[in-house]
Amino acid sequence: MAALRGARLSVRLARVNPTPRNFIYRRITLAALAVFMLISAAALDACAQGPRIEIVAPDGAVRATVKVEIADTEASRELGLMYRRHLDENAGMIFVFAKPSHLQFWMKNTVIPLDMIFAGADRRIVGIVREARPFTETIDAVDGDSQYVLEVNGGFCARHGVAAGDRLAFLGFAPQSRD
Repeated sequence: MAALRGARLSVRLARVNPTPRNFIYRRITLAALAVFMLISAAALDACAQGPRIEIVAPDGAVRATVKVEIADTEASRELGLMYRRHLDENAGMIFVFAKPSHLQFWMKNTVIPLDMIFAGADRRIVGIVREARPFTETIDAVDGDSQYVLEVNGGFCARHGVAAGDRLAFLGFAPQSRD
């Protein structure tokens, strides 16, 4: 019986005093768990902020960040920002097309003036329609092919120095046409 008690005592001591190998494995596991939690927190934070676009100058400086709604179907692109009476200063809508083409827009039933930023498949801005007038059926377009059009409040590009040659960086979403 005394030998059995000694065996139990040694098992308990082994659990209390882990071997150096177990100690290292525990530390590695805890470190991996901490890294996983940090990465998960960063991903959740990015998702919580919603889809955004950074407009980046050729020198890498971020000119502006725009929180965007995504128009990636024919129906959502046709509706666009029509009938909206307000658009927050750093908000907009990104129109995503399946492939680059010569895109044309109009402002029929659009209440607020808009800047339209046209970008190619490489996400480089190829041209800007500034201060497109509300309620017009005039065709608004730029020279060259585009795959993305970012609509923001009229005057936004002038206020932030946005110009052809800048790039769009998509954050929190992968731009892809759903039709």
